[in-house]
Order: sequence, then C-alpha cells, then structure tokens
Amino acid sequence: MEFFATAIDTLKVLVIALGAGLAVWGVINLLEGYGSDNPAAKSQGIKQLMAGGGVILLGTTLVPLLSSLF
Repeated sequence: MEFFATAIDTLKVLVIALGAGLAVWGVINLLEGYGSDNPAAKSQGIKQLMAGGGVILLGTTLVPLLSSLF
C-alpha cells in the first residue's frame, strides 16, 4: 500500500508540474502576442494558460482520489 501512496504522490507532482509548464508557456505566448500586437499569439497564449490551469486543477483534485481505489 505504501508503494501506491508514493506512486500517487509522485503522479500528483508530475501532473501539477506539467500543468505549470503549460501555463508558463501560455504566459510567454500571451506576452509575445501583446508585444508584437499579434491576435493569434494572444489567443494561443490564453488557451495554453487556461489549459495549464485546468491540468493543475486535475492534478490537485482528481489524482489524490486514486488513493481511495487501492
């Protein structure tokens, strides 16, 4: 059981890190879009930022629920 708890904690950290990386990439694209007045880059940046936030939310809420399965 301890192995599964450790694996779930590691999975939680990895999912949150993936979401944070996606959100940071979105912020970079968003700022690049504002800097060059490019609406396509702004749109892509906000989509990536929101997707990163969603992945972080999934990592903090759904991944810990896996521990109740074991």
